[in-house]
Amino acid sequence: MRRLTLVMLPVLALLLLAACSSPQEDAARPRGDVEGASWPIFRGDASMSGVAADSIPDGLDLLWDFDTGAAIVSSPVIGLGRIYIGSTNGGVFALALGTGRKEWEFFTEDDIEASPLILGDSVYIGNLSGEFFALDARTGEVEWTFKADNSIYGSANWAQVPGSPDKHIFVGSYDNRIYCLDAATGTLNWSYETDNYINGAPATDGRHVVFGGCDETLHVISALDGAKLGEVWAGSYIPGSAALVGGRAYLGHYDNKLVCIDIKEQRIVWEYEDKENGGPFFASPAVGKDRVVIGSRDEFLHCVDRESGKKIWTFRTRHEIDGSPVIAGDKVVFGSIDGRLYVVSLEDGRELWSYEIGAAILGCPAVTGGFVVIGAEDGRVYVFGETS
Repeated sequence: MRRLTLVMLPVLALLLLAACSSPQEDAARPRGDVEGASWPIFRGDASMSGVAADSIPDGLDLLWDFDTGAAIVSSPVIGLGRIYIGSTNGGVFALALGTGRKEWEFFTEDDIEASPLILGDSVYIGNLSGEFFALDARTGEVEWTFKADNSIYGSANWAQVPGSPDKHIFVGSYDNRIYCLDAATGTLNWSYETDNYINGAPATDGRHVVFGGCDETLHVISALDGAKLGEVWAGSYIPGSAALVGGRAYLGHYDNKLVCIDIKEQRIVWEYEDKENGGPFFASPAVGKDRVVIGSRDEFLHCVDRESGKKIWTFRTRHEIDGSPVIAGDKVVFGSIDGRLYVVSLEDGRELWSYEIGAAILGCPAVTGGFVVIGAEDGRVYVFGETS
């Protein structure tokens, strides 16, 4: 609100100020479910499906934003009434979802590009020095740390593994390994080595851990002990995370293809490529009931049939799309390097809403409780929702 210069009588001035400020204050009140909002992990769930439990309100307003002080590549997560996100200044920030108030901050010694993971009362996150932290979600205090031998770019996942009473954390590194750590203590349970960098977050159904990387291979290993269960050559580098839904893994790769793989039969079911446009897929796919949606460096958001891989529609932005989309009811929300956050129709790809942030969006939005939360390259966290 503009600052007013009072040149009238004090009582009249106070009345004018009250009249001007009250409607704006009322309009800023979010209508979302702050306490019930839950998006605890990158892509929303352990399967990396990219599907929200809630729909997106028809009208979205910017509720507040917060400056972390450096570019944001990390994707936000939501739980305990808070947003948690990392920044390339090495900071982890906990922000009150309803107000934007900073609850705490914790600074590591290197950039953070991974998304946090909320599990119970702890937050888990890695940085580009290969340090992996377990933090108290309410205070930001360090519970334990683990050191990989190279950078951690991807987010962690977890499972309560059958045959084990403990909760296991899974995280990949540029040292070519997936690590399984005890969630309570950080003790190493097992590690699995591949032939090249691991970029994205592993997906899990509680029994299998599925992931790809720069060795061009989808790996399927046991969540219990890290034993190799299978692998499928995908055809090119896998920059993002695979989604594991219904016994099939869906992933995009550098050679312009979206691939569906049956992990039990260890075979490619279908491949999708837009030969008219086409570009590398750095984003992770969202896998809905009958459709798969993914962004590409060809500047298009692609929607294909989940069973056949046939194109249904495409939606063009003004720049490349490295940010991963989220399906929320009959809508899809995603960001682009063109600096805009978009909502389009899942049915036909029509643009329903957009907001120009003006800085590249590289992460995945968190969508829950009537809120849409995203970080941008300008270092700010943006929170959208309905207002009363």
